[in-house]
Amino acid sequence: MLNQEQYFNQEQYSERLYEEDELLLSVKEAIRNGGMPEVSIAPGYGRLLGMLVSLSRSSSVLEIGALGGYSGICLARGLAPGGTLTSLELKPEYAEMARRHLEQAGFGGIVEYRTGPALDSLSKLQEEGRTFDFFFIDADKENYPNYLEYAIRLANPGAIIAGDNIFLRGRTLNADKNGPAVQAMRRFNEMIASDSRLTSTLLPAYDGLALAMVK
Repeated sequence: MLNQEQYFNQEQYSERLYEEDELLLSVKEAIRNGGMPEVSIAPGYGRLLGMLVSLSRSSSVLEIGALGGYSGICLARGLAPGGTLTSLELKPEYAEMARRHLEQAGFGGIVEYRTGPALDSLSKLQEEGRTFDFFFIDADKENYPNYLEYAIRLANPGAIIAGDNIFLRGRTLNADKNGPAVQAMRRFNEMIASDSRLTSTLLPAYDGLALAMVK
């Protein structure tokens, strides 16, 4: 049993109900040791991603932003048998680390990595006629509105779109903060909430997660 002296907020309380995932902890350690940004999705939302992929019976998932493979493992764990993950990553060295971790997790044969600017990769995927059941957006914030529009274009009917870090550690809510990333994230959130092609909600825990279903 947990007592009130052992946690400080809802997120800490929730996380302490679960055993730590040793594989995902090793991914975070490798990211830290590699001097990469420590911005992997929060554990609670990682579990949620896997559940949503499974519940939606998704067989084709597109991830925008691979980093070290933490979210990729979470997504792949929920894939339907025979499903595939396509992961877009700007930096080849990040994609290579993610590839190693997905192989370590037993998913090496189902993941395709495409490196370079994500908008270029998305344009190519559209040219190829590719479509997906599930999208996870966790890359450069200034392009979130563009990524959302591409996700809608590439979506199968009923596809799920998830976007992480929608509060930018409070900057999205701060009227005194108006940098390009903040403005883009506000626009993304407004698009998610108002686009008639979507049914959506925003989850306020951790740094925020936007969820939408394509009609």
